[in-house]
Formats: sequence, structure tokens, C-alpha cells
Amino acid sequence: LGPVATAFGEIYQYLVESDETSLMDRKAIHDWELRTQLRSVTGVSEINSWGGLTRQYQVVVDPARLDRFGVSLRQVFSAVAMNNTSFSGGFIEHQSERYTVRGVGLLRNEAEIGSIVLSETRGAPVLLRDVADVRIGAGPRQGAVTHDGVGESLAGMVIMLKGANGADVGARVKARLAEVAATLPGRLTIVPFYDQTEVIQRTAATVRRNLLEGSVLVVVVLFVFLRDVRAALMVAAVIPLSMMAGFIGMRIFGVSANLMSLGAIDFGLIVDGAVVMMENFIRTRAESGERLDDAGRRRLFTVAATDVARPILFGVLIIIAVYLPIFTLEGLEGKMFKPMAITVCSAILGSLLLSLTVVPVAASYLLKTSHAHTDEAWFVAVRGRYLRALGAAIAHPMRTLALALIAVTVAVGSLPFIGTEFMPKLDEGSILIETRKLPSISLDESVALSTRVEQVLRSFPEVSGVVTKIGRPDLATEAMGIYQGDVYVNLHDVDAWTSGRDKAGLIEAMSDALSAMPGMTFNFTQPMAMRLDEVISGVKADVAVKIFGSDPVVLERLGATVMQQLDLVQGASDLQTEVLLGASQLQIDIDRAALSRYGLNVADVQQVVEAVVGGLPTTELLDGPRRFPVLIRLPDALRADAEAVGRIVLTGQNGERVPLSRLARIAETQAPEAINHENAERRLVVQTNVRGRDVGSFVAEAQRRVAEALTLPAGYRLTWGGQFENQTRAMARLAIVVPLSIVVIFVLLFVTFGQIRMAALVLLNVPFALVGGIAALWIRGLTLNLSASVGFIALFGVAVLNGIVLVTAVNRLRAEGGLGVHEAVLEGAALRLRPVLMTALVAALGFVPMAVSHGAGAEIQRPLATVVIGGVVTSTLLTLMVLPTLYELIERRTWRASSAQPL
Repeated sequence: LGPVATAFGEIYQYLVESDETSLMDRKAIHDWELRTQLRSVTGVSEINSWGGLTRQYQVVVDPARLDRFGVSLRQVFSAVAMNNTSFSGGFIEHQSERYTVRGVGLLRNEAEIGSIVLSETRGAPVLLRDVADVRIGAGPRQGAVTHDGVGESLAGMVIMLKGANGADVGARVKARLAEVAATLPGRLTIVPFYDQTEVIQRTAATVRRNLLEGSVLVVVVLFVFLRDVRAALMVAAVIPLSMMAGFIGMRIFGVSANLMSLGAIDFGLIVDGAVVMMENFIRTRAESGERLDDAGRRRLFTVAATDVARPILFGVLIIIAVYLPIFTLEGLEGKMFKPMAITVCSAILGSLLLSLTVVPVAASYLLKTSHAHTDEAWFVAVRGRYLRALGAAIAHPMRTLALALIAVTVAVGSLPFIGTEFMPKLDEGSILIETRKLPSISLDESVALSTRVEQVLRSFPEVSGVVTKIGRPDLATEAMGIYQGDVYVNLHDVDAWTSGRDKAGLIEAMSDALSAMPGMTFNFTQPMAMRLDEVISGVKADVAVKIFGSDPVVLERLGATVMQQLDLVQGASDLQTEVLLGASQLQIDIDRAALSRYGLNVADVQQVVEAVVGGLPTTELLDGPRRFPVLIRLPDALRADAEAVGRIVLTGQNGERVPLSRLARIAETQAPEAINHENAERRLVVQTNVRGRDVGSFVAEAQRRVAEALTLPAGYRLTWGGQFENQTRAMARLAIVVPLSIVVIFVLLFVTFGQIRMAALVLLNVPFALVGGIAALWIRGLTLNLSASVGFIALFGVAVLNGIVLVTAVNRLRAEGGLGVHEAVLEGAALRLRPVLMTALVAALGFVPMAVSHGAGAEIQRPLATVVIGGVVTSTLLTLMVLPTLYELIERRTWRASSAQPL
């Protein structure tokens, strides 16, 4: 048993507008006609109503008229309940037919309610209308909806069934609304103000564009380096076939196509194995220099495939191994990045199988062995410059290694100074502002203040519409009080903005404008981000300080101190403390001795008080498929204040008329607004967003200030939560599993080469790859977040693959050609320059569209792509220069130590 919807199930919200229909009639039409139509849409769990007025049939009893006719409130309640029913009388058989006996005594309107007989006086019946006024009114409200600063409205919310496809459900809901909207009475119009599918569509468009542009760049690189149309097309064909394997993995593991599962796919990474294989075919074909028969072709391609099969196999397995830490992530970070790891690993496994099977077979049939391949002039020039530089590096190994070591040291040493955060914020295209007012505020005053907030927001030219949801809806999917509200701020397309502000600047301007409103606090977020924060940590902000203890007064005092210290930290915004106390309460303390004197019970007082304040639900009046409650209540004048409530009269057992003030003590008090618990402890939260600064450094300074200023009493404790909590958990997990994955990589390298020194040599590419990734973060002004950390993980695989290709080539030349170390290093570097450059370029260029994109969802992809691009650049440079230098240095020293054959 589990929830039928998730926090992200609120996929579509709309206003029900009409110039001719009242709020009460609008709500009745929505709840009993439109809602019924939408609930039948496949994938919809519920349609929730928010705001409006709920129709009731109210029986307003006059106590003076009750006295005149000698009727009690209990008699009224009982009579109404007994006079609204249908009943069965069994059946009768007449001649050859059977008749079911059905009695119909349902109430149909106010007149019939008023005609109910209560008793008789001197032979004349006492009717309900003799002691009460029957009318249609609105029920008590716990929430309201306002929009655009013009007043109240009615909102509907479509909640999606858990596991359903959001894009499909949204499309079906909009299609059904288009069908039924024209048939609704009262000229109602449906005005959407939140459509989650728009975020999905914008994000999907960004993913499609980035993938398409990345694939085009990869194919261009293949054409430029291979200079063979057939070879380039065969390698490019690996992309869709590998993605098919990725889709199969997604289907097996239940992963949907979304920003994370497809947004981090690098086609260059996928075709790395095929690139190495195809480049070796072309080089081998060029070296053969003659036309071959079928048997010769098979031998040629078999030898060429075998030559690189081992490094491809272990290189790709290592790329998969570096993704293993992602599978260990928990919580939100696990939900975000495990789909990416599943898709990438599935696609890379597919590309490995294709590279080792389909590509060699296709090449043996499609590549022309008579094709004369000569290196391009530009590549010859590049190779010449490279070999001269490599010769100089090898001639001065200590200088080369010192420069590399300095670069690594500076990069790693600068890492602690890079700002940190959990994840970049996804721009949803709209703003949600959470508002808080005084806990004791009335609903009418809350509506008035919310209308003023909307008028301020509508003054910004970037804003296209504002809708505020106050308190709770009919189905309490929200736990807000009427002093709280969610303000949905819809924006025009950014291209149409004329103010020169970006979204961050707009939020700052809005915050400054709203800060002039006294008695209110504001928290700026986004609709989906708010739900995400709320579900993961229970806090709707970037940083939260949770204080645990038993006494709410002490908690509020400690919270005020924490809030004062957070306010001193640069970057704190939307700072607020959770409300525990301050709700106004009219408390009625029963005097049991007084009750016993008049033969009354607490239930008698309860019934009268409930009738006065909210009304006693008695029965329901049916109007076709509609159902409206019938309530017994007393006049509004009897609940104006504490004195009025004290004048409420009760009837004792012997007919005595007793005011409530003689049976109870009535006083106005301050009571808790909310009692919040977490892990069975009472809790208060001080929360803040962070603007213009990274979360990591903000929390570090805030923790220092709070620790210096706050002394916790015995039995009280403090924890830090929010997005910072997720970041700390994810980084702690990665700090454990990433070293373990490096150990796995080392084992695979040892299996590949059979030598510890070779495995360690190739593994040195990992710190070299860090240099470019860290430098890229500094250059672009990005923070070290979970997305960037995953980028470093992906980068390690590419760096190691290039090292394997180069070292394998040098080892083969030494084993087969009898070359010395120096000659083998130079020749191997020259032979593998092309595949190393190709794999590096396709991996880097495949991520370029993600790194430079500004579409929806690009914020999540940008750090990952930036790290990979920067890391590939430095890793490739260091692979081509430092790795050969280290190789020769290590092998010469090994030879001297072992006195082996001459080098």
C-alpha cells in the first residue's frame, strides 16, 4: 500500500472564471460536472478544488423562537435528519408481476426543509420555519484563491497517478478540457496558470537539440580524421545502435526518458571503441598498400581487430567501472543520477559489442583495400610538431614531470576554494513565492493582503499573471494555514523582456518591492523546486537550521538567536523562522460542578457550541448528481466575541434556561499554531535561501557564527538541513566509493597489462584529468556540485582509455619490432596520435552543446559537460606528453635495476 500520487503529481492547475456566475455556482459546476469529467481521464488520480464558496443549506435557528414553542435544539437536529430519506418496503406481487416498494422522502429545496414538523402546540404543528430561517449560504472556508490583484477566484488542480507519463496525462487533460469547456453552463472559461508539461517539453527540446548537435559534431570529427566516407558512416552508425541498447537498459530497469537519463549522454564517449577500431583498420589498410582477395581481406581485418580488441575491451570496461559509484548514491541524488548511469552503461555495453563484432565485419565488406590513404598535410604538420615537442619533453624528463606535478598540485590545491552546492537550480520558467502573515490573521484580511502582493507583482513588465493559493484546498493536500500562501508568478518569454534584468535580477527587484509590506515574510522558489525541497527535507529553502527540544518558548528563543546570526551572513535571503505560537484561541473551560447542577453533559455544550460556530452537519440534500450539506446553526450575532458566546443559552433537564457563561470559563488565549515533530522530537526550523554565493561557503560561515553565539540548554540539539544536507550526504558517499572504483580500475589495468607499473602508469592520467576539469570550473565561474562531480567520474574513463591505447601500442612495438624504448615510445606515440586525438575530440565535442546551451534544463548539464571538456583537453595533452616521458623513464630505470637486455 502506498500513495496514489507523488509530490510532483500536480501537473496542471487552472482558474475557473466567469463574469456571469458567482463563486458559489462556479464551485458547484466545477465540483459536480467539470471535476467528474476530468477524473475519468486515464492517468489522473484526483481533481482538487481550491477556493470558491461551498454551497450549504443552512437552518439558522432563533433561540428566542425555540423558547416560545418549547422546542430544543436536539429536536431540530433529529427532525431534519429523520425527514430526508428514501426507504424500501420490500415487494408485492400482483397477478403475474412483481412490484418493488420504494418510499421517497428526500428534501428538494428550502421550502420543503422549512415544512418539516418539529412538534405540535394546541393541536397546531410547529414547523421548522417557525423557529428557524432556511437559506442557502457558504460553508466555513480554510482557503481561498486570488489572481492578478482583482479579487477571488476558483482554482482546480489535476493530480497525476503515480507512475503515469506526465506529458501524456497533461495532453489528455487539455484535450478533455477543450471538449467539455464549451458545454459548461454559466459561460465558464478555463484559464491555466500552471502547466508542468511545459517544463517537460522545454527540457525535452533542450535534450533533443543538444543530442542532435553533439552527434553532428562527432560525425564531422570522424570525417575530418578518417577521410573515408564509408568508415565515418560505419562509426556514426554505432550511435543509434548503441542508443537502442541504452533504451533496452532503460526499459529493463524502468527508467523514463528525461533530462537526467538522456541529458548526459555523450555520443563521443559511446563511439570511442569504434573510433579506435576503425582507425586501426584504416592504418593497417594503408600499410598493406595492395589489393587483396577475400581471404586476404579477412586476414588483414582479423589481425587489425585483434590488435586493438584487448585495449578496447578493457578501456570500455573501465569506463563502465567509473560509473559504479553513481549506483551507490542515495536519496535525491540517487534518483537523479542513477537513470543517467543506467542509460550510459547500457549504451556503452552496446557500443562495445558493436565495436568488437559488427564494426570489424562491416569494415571487412565495405572498406576498399585498394584505397590509397595518405595523411593530410595538416595532420602531418601536427604530428611533426608533436614529435619534436615530445622529443624535447623526453630529453628533459625532470622538467616535464615537474611542470605536470605543479599543474596537478595547483589544480587540486585550488579545489577547496571553489564554491560548493548540491545541484544547480533548474529554471522552470516561473516563480513561486511563499508568503507568511501573522498566525492570528482572518481569512478576509489574508485575502486582502494577498491581493496587494499581486498588485505589486503585476507592476513588473516581465510578469504575465499572478495567482495566489491561500490555506488549504478541499482535499487537504496542503497543510498550510490561512496565514500562508503560495503565489504563482508567470512570466513572459525571456526574449520579450525589455527591462534588461535577468531572472535573478527580477527576483531581487521583487524582493525589494515586497519587503515594504509589514508583517509578511517571503520565500522565493519555483513550483517543482518547492515540492522537491519539501519532500526531501521537509524544508522549502536552500539551508535550514533545525532546533530540537521540548519547550516551544525555548525553541522560539533559540530560533531568534539563530535567525539573528544568519542575517549577518552575506548571501542570506528570504530568511524566516517557523511559527510555533501566536494563534488566537477562544477557550471554553467546562465547569463540571455547574453542569451537574443542571443535569447537563459536556456533549450538550459541545453540540450547542458547534452549532453556533461552524454548524452541525445533519443530512445532505440531493440535486441530481450533486450533494449539498444541510447544517443546523445559530445566528452570527451569538459568536461575535467571547461575551456573545457566553450568552448562548442551554436548556437543563428540568427546562431551566442557563447561559453558557454560568457553565464554563470563556477566555481569549494565545495557542500554538503548529506542533511540528521530526523523529519523535518537537522541532523548530529557521530557513533561508542563498543568493549571490555558493551554499557550501555560506553554511561554513553560518555554522561558525551560530556556534559562537548560541549555547544550547540541556536536552536541546541543532542540525543543518535543506539542500546542504543532500550535498553533505552525496559528497560523503562519493568520498568512499570513488576511491573504491579507482581500485577496480587499477585491477582492470593490471589484468590488461599484467604489470603493476604499467597499471599505475596509466592510472596517473586520472589526476592529470583533474587539472582541466578544475580549471574549466574556475574559468566559467561554476561551483563544485553533484553534477560536476559526476562529470569528473565520467572524465576518468576517457582519460584511462587514451592511456591504454598509447601504452598498448608502445608495448606491441617493443614486443614485435625489437625496438628500443625510446624508438618504441616515439613510434607508438606517432601511430596512436590520431586515435588519441579522435577519441578526445569526439568525447569533448559531444559535450560542447550541453556546455554552451541556455535552454531549459541546461543548468543541470552545464557543470558536467564543462568538467569533461576541460578535463579531456588537459588529459589528452598530458597523455601525449607526460605519459610517454614517464614510460621511458620508468622502463629505463627498471632495466638498470634488472640488468636486462640492452634498450
